[in-house]
Amino acid sequence: MMAASSSQVRGRVDPGFLDEVCAVIPGNSRLETCIQCGTCGGSCPSIADMDHTPRALFAMIRAGLRDDTLASNTPFMCVSCYLCVVRCPQEIRITDAMYALKAIATREGRAPRATAPDFSRTFVANIRRYGRSFEVGLVVRHYLHHDVLRLPAMAPMGIEMLLRRRIGLLPHRIRDVQGLCAVLDEAARLDEAARPVPATRAAPALALGGEGAPA
Repeated sequence: MMAASSSQVRGRVDPGFLDEVCAVIPGNSRLETCIQCGTCGGSCPSIADMDHTPRALFAMIRAGLRDDTLASNTPFMCVSCYLCVVRCPQEIRITDAMYALKAIATREGRAPRATAPDFSRTFVANIRRYGRSFEVGLVVRHYLHHDVLRLPAMAPMGIEMLLRRRIGLLPHRIRDVQGLCAVLDEAARLDEAARPVPATRAAPALALGGEGAPA
């Protein structure tokens, strides 16, 4: 699947969107080197559930289609298996790009569904409270809020995991939760400081198939 045509574009074109996404990805994302070969989509186990293939999403990013990109469910369908990264001939950090797009969409309230961002927030809240994951609390709280009818079907698996001591019924708090929270707060501060300022972003105008678009 290729990126949307100009007649299908829902939002404005943002020439600095590529720079914005790359700034969120640690190191060199290599997004600008995508050759549209389709290896990523052909390797993805979740491709059937995605609005756009990864290569289409990357073309949209390079074309500055910010609104359309952030409205896509593709980043939220990524299961982080890294198979696309291993097979990419250009060594593009595809999974990291998906994380970056999820972060931007969640921060701006543009996630196509609230389920994934809410799951992440519940997980982080448990980490801040206990210093580690609390699986039972995470699952129960999440599905009570989003899909309570799934809980009875999940109960047998949960009981089996409890009996085999793969999960605990009660949370266990680490010794220095405050120290961990301090680390998380500092990481959030550094992330905020590293974000590009929209008013000062400067990038060449990019358009699908247009002048100045990367090859």
